[in-house]
Formats: sequence, structure tokens, C-alpha cells
Amino acid sequence: MPWLQLKIDSNRELAPKIEDLLLVTGAVSVTLQDNADQPILEPALGETPLWNQTCITGLYDAEVDTQAISQEIFQQLSQQPNHRWEQLEDKDWEREWMKNYHPIQCGEHFWICPSWLEPPEPESVNLMLDPGLAFGTGTHPTTFLCLQWLARQNLNDTYLMDYGCGSGILAIGALLLGCDKTIGVDIDPQALLATAENAKRNGLEADRIPVYLPNKCPDYQADITVANILAGPLAELAPSLSEHTKVGGLLCLSGILHAQAETVMSHYRPWFDFDPVMQKDEWVCLSARKRDLA
Repeated sequence: MPWLQLKIDSNRELAPKIEDLLLVTGAVSVTLQDNADQPILEPALGETPLWNQTCITGLYDAEVDTQAISQEIFQQLSQQPNHRWEQLEDKDWEREWMKNYHPIQCGEHFWICPSWLEPPEPESVNLMLDPGLAFGTGTHPTTFLCLQWLARQNLNDTYLMDYGCGSGILAIGALLLGCDKTIGVDIDPQALLATAENAKRNGLEADRIPVYLPNKCPDYQADITVANILAGPLAELAPSLSEHTKVGGLLCLSGILHAQAETVMSHYRPWFDFDPVMQKDEWVCLSARKRDLA
């Protein structure tokens, strides 16, 4: 089905009104993008910050009257910001995404492989993944660093907790690498569904990777705790993640920019001794062992 896009350049103050007008005039979706290279890397919980210069894109059926829509929007705005109509190429967008997701080697004999492709090394440990709507494909530096770290650990007979499990990639990877049992925790119900489906796809029994919302999670202590989320939540979760990690247990944290590493570590140092920082691009992965405070 062919589509048209109306792109409007806006400032932060006008953007919400333009978004509403695009929806009122029949846009089936609206996208807001940075228009001046001003990254917002970590908004606070519940915030939806906007860039000072924002490009707002409305997606319309190709049969719409573009002149009438433009006239209605700009009459309501009492001004005419820079804008343009563009034809969007008709593609099978699901297949387009799939075409660009390839197997990723995370260890000497450990691969993350899209579920629709044959593993490049069938004899290796291959995690077959379809992330669905959840975060975690292995392509982002933070996920890749965590997977590399897991591949270097002796996971035999261990119990691992994956906080912010997303697609389940870290917990499932740990199970395939020898971990005895895991637990997945996420605030997004869609992530719990994706984790359960990916576990099934890899031939893992459901009781080896139960999943929970945080307020439904049972009391437990893990041999290994991994959390690939964001620096702010990680800092706030320090007492809780420490409590759920055994003495002598391992901790792996990511979703952290290099500039945030010291701040995050400071929240965990009352309980953990850290290893040297692992880094890929501007992102880092922090690993540590819980000390005995007795």
C-alpha cells in the first residue's frame, strides 16, 4: 500500500500542537525526530522530552488531499513552518528489517542468530532470536558487551537473574552456556511475552526461565545478576539488586555511557568490588563481585 509523509520542521513549544493536528487530519502515525543533532540519551522516568528543533512526520494514505490537509494545519497554526510532502516507497517493512539483522558472534563458539536464518556454525552454541517488540538483539554495544562477558564465565550450576530482560537474550544466552536456571524481570509485559517465546524457540523449558513484573517477583538470591537498562534506574536499583545477589556472586551492568560509569559504580561499591571497565564505542559494561560484609 503506498503512503505519503508530511514532514514539518518545528520548535519544541509548537511540536505538541502540530502532532495533534496531524492526527486530527488523518495521519495514521506521527514520528518526532531530532532536527539539530541534539541527542537525548536518558530521559527521566515518566518524561517525554523534546528537542529544541524537531522534525515531525505524519504518515497518510496516498489517496488523501494533500493541499486540503496542509491548508487545515497551517490555518490552525496561524503560521507556515518549513514543510514538505514526500512519497514513501512501498515495502514489506517487516522483511526489510529482517534483511538487515544478521548472525552475531559473541564468543569463540557462541552466536546470536535470527530465528529465520541458518546458524553459520551449527556446532556452536546458537541462540535463535526473534526480539518482537522487546529490546535486545545483540546489535547494540551494551547487549553485545553483556553477552561477551557471559561467554567468559563458568555458568555451570548457577542461578541467574536478568533484570530488564527485554527479549530474554541475556537469560537465554546464559542457559545455553550452561546456567542451571534463570529468572527474567521486566516492567513491560510485552518483554515477558517475548522472553517466554524466545525461550521456547530455543528448546528451553518454561520452569528454567520464569518471568515476572517487578512487583510480582518472588524473593530470591542469584549467583549472577545482569541488568542492561539505563544508568538512572541502575543507580536507584543498587540496594535491591545487591539484596538479590548472593555473597560472592557476580554482577554485570550495562546500558551505561562511559561518562556515567563512575556514578553508577559509586552506588554499588558499598557491596561490590568492580573489575576493569569494558567499553565499546561510548558505552560500557561494568562487572563486579559481591563481598562478604560479615
